[in-house]
Amino acid sequence: MTYRKWTIAAVLLVSAMTAMAQVKTGIEVLRERNFDILQGKRVGLCTNPTGVDHNLVSTIDILWQAENVNLVALYGPEHGVRGNIYAGDHVDNEIDPKTGLKMYSLYGKTSKPTKEMMDEIDVMVYDIQDIGCRSYTYISTMGNLMEACQTFGKELVVLDRPNPLGGEKIEGCLVEEGFVSFVSRFAIPYLYGQTPGELALYLNAKAEKPCKLTVVEMQGWTRDMTWDETGLEWIVASPHVPHGRTAIYYPVTGIFGEFYYINIGVGYTMPFEVMGAPWVNADSLATALNALELPGVIFRPLHYKPYYSVFKGENIQGVQVHIVDYKKAALSEIQFYVVQEMMRLWPEQDWFTHCDQKRFGMFNKVCGTDQIKELFGKRYRWEDAKAYWDKDVEKYRKESSKYYLY
Repeated sequence: MTYRKWTIAAVLLVSAMTAMAQVKTGIEVLRERNFDILQGKRVGLCTNPTGVDHNLVSTIDILWQAENVNLVALYGPEHGVRGNIYAGDHVDNEIDPKTGLKMYSLYGKTSKPTKEMMDEIDVMVYDIQDIGCRSYTYISTMGNLMEACQTFGKELVVLDRPNPLGGEKIEGCLVEEGFVSFVSRFAIPYLYGQTPGELALYLNAKAEKPCKLTVVEMQGWTRDMTWDETGLEWIVASPHVPHGRTAIYYPVTGIFGEFYYINIGVGYTMPFEVMGAPWVNADSLATALNALELPGVIFRPLHYKPYYSVFKGENIQGVQVHIVDYKKAALSEIQFYVVQEMMRLWPEQDWFTHCDQKRFGMFNKVCGTDQIKELFGKRYRWEDAKAYWDKDVEKYRKESSKYYLY
């Protein structure tokens, strides 16, 4: 290759790298401000391994090493401060071996900080990468921090991070009375289209008693960005969300995954990207689903053997979901169409008859209502439940947009 060609190639490479945005997250913006809003205060930090800067330095280390920050305690959500606890497992209070700080569990005996936990701090800092789906429990922890800060007269600082689903996808009905839980903590849609900071502002505005809240905004993030466009590295958000792409697929299969009646890739190499069972014929299912011509989605027949979880060690068949046009795909609807076609092809496997009846409660909590099960379960046709699932989307989009920061 000539020097001129090498030069052109280098310019193109630099141009491509420049085109890839480098979003500055809240912790980086706060550091550039020399931690101004934390100076002179006792600081508590709620975080996990996702709380890092663009060099992958932990927010714990950043605040611990800052000369003008007095970090006195750590607080951990589900999976713990260090992210080593399995989904749903109890998290205990511990001592952080690196800093010697107390690590208080917010997913153990209590999910909301007690007076004892809050007495030693003046300000609580929240820095966790979320995945944009309300059933993911980190935003529930953030909401509990907001209430605790209000109750005990403390400040809350949210260091903002991108919504990996972008700021435009809103799907699902609002959580209804009687179905509020830690997997549906707020009256928001299943996909809510806000960053953690924007959601905190929205929830604080709706609260009967708001807390003293400060959001440290990102720089360079826009609502139409996919995760790959942020220029940020993805840190494992929980054991089954190892990649940025996994955040996209979590709402694609996660609702029906609550039944443990089919395998959704948890226990295999593609968590949330597949749906399969021993009684499925992969080719028949893929053909039926592709005939629906769902926008932005292609289904590929798949044969696989889960290493653990549902159907461990069994040869099963199903489909892998391929999102080929993200903007067009309605993520949370896909699983309902898969079950619809499964029930049409194999009616003897009647879902709501054969699955563990005890799981109905969790399914309804994740949906935020019992109406999706009732409407869809009548004849397993998504068209029967779709209008209910969509009914709150545009109203929420309009109302939540008042609190957009980007």
